[in-house]
Amino acid sequence: MKNTANLTSHQDLWRNMTAANTTWVYHPAVDPVIGNVITVMFTIIIIITMVSLGCTMEMSKIKNYIMKPKGLAIAAIAQYGIMPLTAFCLVKGFQLSDITGVVVLVCGCCPGGIFSNSMALAIHGDMNLSIVMTSCSTMLALGMMPLLLFIYCQGFPSVRNAVPYGEIMLSLVLILVPCSVGIGIKTYRPQYSKRFTKVGMIIMLMFLVGTLILIGVGSGHIILTMMSPSLFAIAGFMPLIGYCFGYVFSSIFRLIHRERRTVSMETGCQNVPLCTTILKVAFPEDVVGPLYLFPTVYLVFQLLEAAIIIVLFRCYQRFKRNEEGKSDSRFQRLHFNTSLLSHKIEKKNKSLQMSGWSLFHIDSTGT
Repeated sequence: MKNTANLTSHQDLWRNMTAANTTWVYHPAVDPVIGNVITVMFTIIIIITMVSLGCTMEMSKIKNYIMKPKGLAIAAIAQYGIMPLTAFCLVKGFQLSDITGVVVLVCGCCPGGIFSNSMALAIHGDMNLSIVMTSCSTMLALGMMPLLLFIYCQGFPSVRNAVPYGEIMLSLVLILVPCSVGIGIKTYRPQYSKRFTKVGMIIMLMFLVGTLILIGVGSGHIILTMMSPSLFAIAGFMPLIGYCFGYVFSSIFRLIHRERRTVSMETGCQNVPLCTTILKVAFPEDVVGPLYLFPTVYLVFQLLEAAIIIVLFRCYQRFKRNEEGKSDSRFQRLHFNTSLLSHKIEKKNKSLQMSGWSLFHIDSTGT
């Protein structure tokens, strides 16, 4: 594989170079114990999240999206069209080295991640569409990822042949099984579904914060030292472009606003654990070095940008409600004043009729 040594401009930081020799001595970027703990915590986050989100789903709506897959088709085109092309353009625009560019391309070719479902819930999207989209995106990854990596990663056969089908199937199981549990709770114990969702989201956020802290403790210094400004810029641009283009693309096909927000979150959020697995399978750790931490940087940016979008959307909703409330109160006051005036006129008519007169008298001939 050519250019495997051209990883970053700071490769000496993970080599042990001496005047006598230039032998590679690899030091793991993350302590194995911390890495295992992070993996377990990610698994717990996925299970809790999918059970909680399953409690918001309805089988009738899921069947409707499957029978009329317009939203699914649009989401699939956005996921496997926009994101890989965005990654390719950013790699060319920032003129990254081959291996660094491949790392970015692998991240861009991954299916949507489970965090898109949580973000769709927070932004008042369509949860039924979100879960079905994530499941279909993961299933399509079995064929689309080899195809996309073949197209965009020419010259790197080890990457094209490193698609972890087992990991993709495991991701699909971790989505569908907990979701089915949540759907069962919603169907047979609907009185508990909202409580499960609320408590599950709180627990998920606690585990997520703990996981990010562990990542920062275990590899934060390496990320800050090894990642070039170009990689940080790409990690920031990619999810933002995905969010924006996902919304615009779904607007062109006239999806309703809830579905547009859902497609937007699904497009911008990538399956980061799957991306990390591919990089570890495709390259030896002493070759890829700390670049396999790029998906972690992408995860941080996609969560931060999604959080900003959600906050802005919630502020817009509150402002809109306040404006509608003011409009309703003005209408109510006008209606009250009109009713009061009508009541006074009617009362005046009655008093005049008692004296033989009518204030607004119109005879039967209309004269």
